[in-house]
Amino acid sequence: MKLQSYDELKHSKYRLSVMLFLFLNVAVSLFSLLPFLGEGSSTWSLPAALVAGFSITLLTVCLIIPKLKFPLLNPVALLFGALWAWHIDHKYHLVFYFDGSFLIISLLSVFFVSAIALSDYLVAFCLHIAPPVFTVLLLDDGQHLMMILFTITLPLIGFSLHHLMRRRFDHFTRRLVRQLYEEKESFSDLSMLDPLTGLYNRRGLKNRLDTILENHAGSHFVLLLDIDHFKAYNDNYGHAMGDQALARVSVAIRDAVRSRDVVTRYGGEEFLVLMTNVNASIAMKLAERIRQYVLNLEIPHRFNERVSTHVTISAGIAPIFADDFDQAVSNADRALYVAKNQGRNTILAWEDLPKTALSSQDLA
Repeated sequence: MKLQSYDELKHSKYRLSVMLFLFLNVAVSLFSLLPFLGEGSSTWSLPAALVAGFSITLLTVCLIIPKLKFPLLNPVALLFGALWAWHIDHKYHLVFYFDGSFLIISLLSVFFVSAIALSDYLVAFCLHIAPPVFTVLLLDDGQHLMMILFTITLPLIGFSLHHLMRRRFDHFTRRLVRQLYEEKESFSDLSMLDPLTGLYNRRGLKNRLDTILENHAGSHFVLLLDIDHFKAYNDNYGHAMGDQALARVSVAIRDAVRSRDVVTRYGGEEFLVLMTNVNASIAMKLAERIRQYVLNLEIPHRFNERVSTHVTISAGIAPIFADDFDQAVSNADRALYVAKNQGRNTILAWEDLPKTALSSQDLA
């Protein structure tokens, strides 16, 4: 999960909280408008009707347009809190036989909506309950002061502590998501590298290739290299020495090319260099420099005596036409095959092949 995904999840939770807040306001407002106990028209309350109307409208918009970014919750919470304060004041003066318990019940109704829908949003919670609290305190005129203060203080303390814990949890989650994503990127990078040579493997090459072909204009060349008589080297010097030779050859290849070229361990003793934005002459010079760098390592190879007494490489080079990388690799492989047949320790361009050149085969 990326931080962007985590933020999208939080936004989704925010949207659901808003919809729950609107739904509860609809339910409570409609309940207060229903004619109970034969009160008839005395149950009518304009502020409760406005709460119901605004809530139904906003809830409908949220359902019809799911991707709509809802306006700030704080102003909406304050508006609804003001309407509920108006409703409490209106009902208290409308019905003469209401006593102080009506104020407590009314306040608890507002707290009920806030507690369920706004428990994760302390500022919106406070804005929603503030107007009804002040209204109830004024209307009560100190008769039930301790009970009202207890009703107010206990939820505020609880939700303040809850909000603090939620913020710490959110910071911890963000830090954890960021750390996990960085580790994922690190493992992804490692999975694209050959562990022995540190060069790209085929997966890493594919990843770079897609970017290069998409964003880099100009001509590109594929250089396919193979260590001469490497099977004999392994058989006689041992695989540990063979691994050392591969590691040293890979460093020589990487040092010989430009920083924008992509060097890949393509197989066991086979390497591929993707030369970007280069013409045929420069590509051939780079290929020759690689061959010379490897020869200059002077890695002893007694079983390469027909070519040299040291480790050498043969290579085939081919241009990439119409972004067809696979065909370029096939052409470079064919040139490599011919270069090995012609005596090894040489570079051969695909364009210089005779038309009768055979299909490629791996030579040890």
